[in-house]
Amino acid sequence: MSFDAPVKDMLFNIAHLSRWAEVSGLAPYASVELEDAAAVLEEFGRFCAEEIAPLNAPGDQAGSHLRDGRVQLPDGFAEAYQKFVEMGWQSLPHPGDFGGQDLPRAVGAAATEVLNAANLSFALCPLLTDGAIEALLTAGDSATKATYLENLVSGKWTGTMNLTEPQAGSDLALVRSRAEVQDDGTYRISGTKIFITYGEHEMAENIVHLVLARTPDAPVGVKGISLFLVPKFLVNADGSLGSRNSVTCQSVEHKLGIKASPTAVLEFDGATGFLIGEENAGLTYMFEMMNSARYAVGLQGIAVGERAYQQALAYARERVQSAPVDGSTREAVTIIHHPDVRRLLMRMRALTEGARAMATYAAGCQDLARHATTPEARAEAKALSEFLTPLVKGFSTENGVEVASLGVQVHGGMGFIEETGAAQHYRDARILPIYEGTTAIQANDLVGRKTLRDGGATARHISALIGETEATLQQGSPQAQAMGSRLSAARGAFDAVVTHLTGLGKDQMAAAFGAGVPYLMLAGNLVSGWQMARALLAAEAALSRGEDPAFMEAKIATARFYGAHLLCETEVQRARCLEGAESLAAALL
Repeated sequence: MSFDAPVKDMLFNIAHLSRWAEVSGLAPYASVELEDAAAVLEEFGRFCAEEIAPLNAPGDQAGSHLRDGRVQLPDGFAEAYQKFVEMGWQSLPHPGDFGGQDLPRAVGAAATEVLNAANLSFALCPLLTDGAIEALLTAGDSATKATYLENLVSGKWTGTMNLTEPQAGSDLALVRSRAEVQDDGTYRISGTKIFITYGEHEMAENIVHLVLARTPDAPVGVKGISLFLVPKFLVNADGSLGSRNSVTCQSVEHKLGIKASPTAVLEFDGATGFLIGEENAGLTYMFEMMNSARYAVGLQGIAVGERAYQQALAYARERVQSAPVDGSTREAVTIIHHPDVRRLLMRMRALTEGARAMATYAAGCQDLARHATTPEARAEAKALSEFLTPLVKGFSTENGVEVASLGVQVHGGMGFIEETGAAQHYRDARILPIYEGTTAIQANDLVGRKTLRDGGATARHISALIGETEATLQQGSPQAQAMGSRLSAARGAFDAVVTHLTGLGKDQMAAAFGAGVPYLMLAGNLVSGWQMARALLAAEAALSRGEDPAFMEAKIATARFYGAHLLCETEVQRARCLEGAESLAAALL
């Protein structure tokens, strides 16, 4: 099935939801206009539709394999990746000092979604490279940046993140990989890392592995973890590639989905590594990469939802089955005329557009956190950005799975058949609530670091911002007022949970964290609904000016559906958080 990048919706969000008036005034983006963003995204959308999307289904069928010590990717991947690099697509959101295009993060996020919607397996490689770039920008010294960043930013080299070991999954305190310092200041890295996405391939000239390991005298636990850069090929002083490093791929995993993406088991056998930052501070640096990756995985959830929705919509417009229930004709009609199919499709669209709206707002906060002109503005944006990251990751990926499942449902029995392609979206989506920390880990972060640590201050600030939007809605059209009432009720549920969580004692932390996932889903629903309410207001204003009536009317309809069908679910999550602790504690397992 063909793919059409939702560029119009993305540009609407950038213009109206990303705090564009503030972001475009920041020094790094002073020369960037909305027209520039439109030109980039429209061209990238065409590239992905023509070059990357056609590889999705064949790549799923062929998979990636390790043969005779070499990882073989599906036909067409290497050629498409070279075109991706030649056209400069990896560089969009990265600093111009290292060959990037210095575009705002909202534009970069839109591009990430487009690529992942076209082909999730292919897009994982650039996604991990983006994370490596973030880590080196944060913690790399000038020599490391000069050696590696330009080639990573161009996509000529790719990056990986090496945390997980057979005995150390989410608990990184159990990492055993060893790093022994050498006389020349380098380190010998030894150990086994598993689940390394694109840990070995031949699409790029070099692979830059960022590896967590321990020095012999390191403190126990997470305070003894250091971060090392271990290239597949060592780099000579003149920038040319030298000898092959002692890193080998032992196997490639056989997976439920994203089959074209090689998930490698890597063995570091005394490989030469270079310390990034200071010893024993590796987890702090790696979290820069992880936070970037977590946000990006949230975009993947939105992307697979978009692809599943497009496919389900096309099928519903073509599949003829049964006469309509209203008796308007005795003839069978396409299933898009049946009420429950329309409900399924609208739920898919509302979940996807709501999550995209939230991610766009979060991207604007990310830019303001780095570049706002005053310390106060940077601090406020940083707090918002950090609060929103687990929401974008957790809420969007959980909903990506639901949307893909609904896509199968729209297809009926044909959705269960691999040849239609709906099942691939479902299989591919299932990894996303697990990647870069499960939904429960995102919820633990939201509860512990983002809510309890500041006594709920950031949560209440977000609630106040939502309250300002409610006031505007109540002064608007009848449909805006209805949205305002539903948003107010959802905000009340959120406020009640925040008050509950911050009022629990230290001896009640099991209850607090037991409510974590319902709290995350409530907060994600609320913030997405808030952004859809802002979208409704912007669309009504644009419609009054005669701008693109078909798009604006569709946006208003989706926002109304979100308010009526999705925001009401926050009450269920409130009940789980406030009233479900006792039954959870009493559960017999």
